[in-house]
Amino acid sequence: MYSSLGRYILMAVFVLAALVCVYYNQYELAAVAGFLFFFLIWSHFRHSSVLMASKYFKNNEFSKAKLMLAEVPNPKRLSKNRRGYYEFMQGNMALKEEDYEKAEYHFQLASRFPVGGKTQKGYVLIHLANLALRKKDKERAEAYVNLAKELSEPTRSKDIIVKIEKEISKL
Repeated sequence: MYSSLGRYILMAVFVLAALVCVYYNQYELAAVAGFLFFFLIWSHFRHSSVLMASKYFKNNEFSKAKLMLAEVPNPKRLSKNRRGYYEFMQGNMALKEEDYEKAEYHFQLASRFPVGGKTQKGYVLIHLANLALRKKDKERAEAYVNLAKELSEPTRSKDIIVKIEKEISKL
């Protein structure tokens, strides 16, 4: 759970530690420092700053969450679990900025990856249904609502689904 800058600093510390260990003929410790260096590189590409962004996102600190998400070098390299959260948060950020095309794109991607439990996946589908309603695409909205019904458990999401169904019937 580090930012990119924190990871870079740790990488430098491990490289420096490895060099000092080699200088003092402590090759085992140098190997451990090298292993930790490569682990940080792997972690940087597979997990990046998504966990920190989700922390800020849950605390409604959207500007900080956006900065953390911007640190992700290549979202396609993220692990499946991190990619789902990344796309979910990007979609919500786009909704806050009222960029509905971008939001739909990110929610479509989030629907293909694990985003936590059934409830989170249900919210992704609810967002997609709302975006389809905004475009007045009745068939897609109905399809998303039917999928969301299967996944939604809390009463809050069920209430939202009922409201969306009322809006769909008006189209």
